[in-house]
Amino acid sequence: MKVISHQYGKARVRVLKVQRHGPLHDLREVEVSVALKGDFEASFTQADNRLVVPTDTMKNTVQVLAQDRLGSDIERFGTALSDHFLAHYPQITQVTVRLLEQRWQRMIIAGQPHPHSFMEAGRARPFAQVTGGLGGTTVASGIEELLILKSTGSGFAGFPRDAFTTLPETSERILATTLKATWSWLTAPADYRATNERLLAAMLGQFAVPFSPSVQATLYGMAKAALAEVPEISRVHLSLPNQHCVLVNLAPFGRENPNEIFVPTEEPHGQIEATVSR
Repeated sequence: MKVISHQYGKARVRVLKVQRHGPLHDLREVEVSVALKGDFEASFTQADNRLVVPTDTMKNTVQVLAQDRLGSDIERFGTALSDHFLAHYPQITQVTVRLLEQRWQRMIIAGQPHPHSFMEAGRARPFAQVTGGLGGTTVASGIEELLILKSTGSGFAGFPRDAFTTLPETSERILATTLKATWSWLTAPADYRATNERLLAAMLGQFAVPFSPSVQATLYGMAKAALAEVPEISRVHLSLPNQHCVLVNLAPFGRENPNEIFVPTEEPHGQIEATVSR
């Protein structure tokens, strides 16, 4: 018997950094996972740990480097971690660092932003993934758990029908989805955070404004908008689960329902995904 593939690492290392500028503070919180590939087969097959970097060391490395390298761009922090492991351990052939950001926003107290009190900035979470190895380093950014909805301007028609088709065609429906998007960088921008925000704004514009004949067409339009807005990226992967909003039948109560009352659902849902490249 032989080991076909292997990797190991430390997952869900959480770091909260307070950046102090006198009485004004900023927060950066990130959840980091590190995975290593390399000359570690003997640890699996022969109980030989001589080349195994302890996962506790990985956790400590994340925390120590956060003091110097964790700033507004989580991508640069991920690259610093990848470079560190490759430089210090020749038995490592590939490092994958995934970083999931917790966003915070300042509380507004008496009409003014408070210098050191914060609240969660919504459930959507930016992320980055850095993969470093002998062939170089690749960087991807993205966002997940971004719930978006348009209450009109969406339809679905012209699809094939058979004995099991009950769905009616429509030119008026709610389009709701929990967006997950990943984009891959050709070159590093001057400011990852600002560029990511500009890219996301371009995609959301394509979601919101044009009529949507299908989730598939909307996905493609969003990806095209991202690629047009940011020349530093090479491709975009989008996942748009179609989370249906079902019109409630109020006729038993002697009432009409002119597209006002719906039941939001999360399952079952349509699962639409695609990768679009230049």
